[in-house]
Amino acid sequence: MTETIPENPTKPLEARAIARWVRMTPRKMRLVADLVRGRNVRDAVNILQYSTKRASTPVEKTIRSALANLQQSDEGAKLEPEDVVLKKIYVDEGPTMRRHMPRAMGRAYRIRKKTSHLTVIVAPKSIKKSPAASK
Repeated sequence: MTETIPENPTKPLEARAIARWVRMTPRKMRLVADLVRGRNVRDAVNILQYSTKRASTPVEKTIRSALANLQQSDEGAKLEPEDVVLKKIYVDEGPTMRRHMPRAMGRAYRIRKKTSHLTVIVAPKSIKKSPAASK
């Protein structure tokens, strides 16, 4: 007898997008990720569009991808960008490419080209009930 496991109705609706091997140092990407952490998607995209940091482009693309992933679900299809918040956004260090640069007297200096992995998790705003409404 096969038994199907019902989906968990209490599971929160969320979606994620991951940009891996972004050719930028994690330290620079974290500066941009800190600008938009906790904001709604529309505000985050507006901030990133007018940011002068080079890291704002991959961060914005990943946020837009996470929003599109959320809108692919049945419940998320009717959500607008201002109703969705950045639940989590974090930058991990990816593999470092090592190159060598010739220097004086036959020496070679190592050049480290760092990469980053960016993860964005978006979820709809939670509706908070006021204490007066519950009475």
